[in-house]
Amino acid sequence: MRIRFWGTRGSLPVSLTAADIKDKIVAAMLGAAGKSLRTRPEVESFVERELPFAVSHTYGGNSSCVEIDIDSGDYILCDLGTGARPFGQHVISKKGATPNTFHVFMSHLHWDHIMGFPFFAPVYIPGNRIVIYGCHAAMEEAFRRQHSAPCFPVDFAGLGAKVEFVRLEPGKHHRLAGLVVTPKLQRHTGGSYGYRFEHGGKVVVYSTDSEHKTDDASSTQEFADFFRDADLVIFDAMYSLADAVSVKEDWGHSSNIVGIELCQLARAKHLCMFHHEPVNSDAKIASVLQETLRYEEITRGDHTLQISSAYDGMEIVV
Repeated sequence: MRIRFWGTRGSLPVSLTAADIKDKIVAAMLGAAGKSLRTRPEVESFVERELPFAVSHTYGGNSSCVEIDIDSGDYILCDLGTGARPFGQHVISKKGATPNTFHVFMSHLHWDHIMGFPFFAPVYIPGNRIVIYGCHAAMEEAFRRQHSAPCFPVDFAGLGAKVEFVRLEPGKHHRLAGLVVTPKLQRHTGGSYGYRFEHGGKVVVYSTDSEHKTDDASSTQEFADFFRDADLVIFDAMYSLADAVSVKEDWGHSSNIVGIELCQLARAKHLCMFHHEPVNSDAKIASVLQETLRYEEITRGDHTLQISSAYDGMEIVV
């Protein structure tokens, strides 16, 4: 399975500001001080090999949208945040108006996870089929309401593609889109569902918008079992542990520390932190990653956990 991240921010999309760009330029110039960089290849090599990721790149600003590519001919997505827009443009640039089938697994119906749908170009092309799966009874209503006046100028009935809604039963194994898919209820306002995807002996877990109570042993074990032996866990690490258990308790999100502990219990192979706090700069996200790597190192037993932070455009192959 090849996982592509098209949107990795939580709660709302964000963009780099003029101040952010200035800070990156200043940091890059300071890093280049004393170096002889006279040609474009020399500059590009310096940028790619010597500058920190948070200076030379950006984690991005689109809200949640993740692609799972199993080379089946169909497209598979998790959530339809604003990352669905560049994903749709990518598909059209490759295939034009050729009919395609899209399978979308929805964690929940909060706006940051559906707001990319009206700007998802394939939905306007006749011949396309878009199947939206989820566990919420109000799923179809939420998508239709988003397209109604005064929220959006194009009514749902005017969409060119065929859009279907399929309700899934939590805790049950479903064979869909070439995958074995198991949804699990998570703690989040209005309910959110994580998904365990299995294909070809590999396991990917998509678990966003989920709060974990550190004193709830039963729930901790349930999620450790849900993550069990996963090759990749895409995990909501929006808050610091201090925020998650104090000021932002019951806000429905988790932390990097809890992500490590659950994945260690589950003996998962790779934790990818996701749903980044929108106020966090690239430098802050990079700092959280370094802290997380250090915490994993000092708590490591006989099992090493790979850790990364998702960014728009990132690919992971499992």
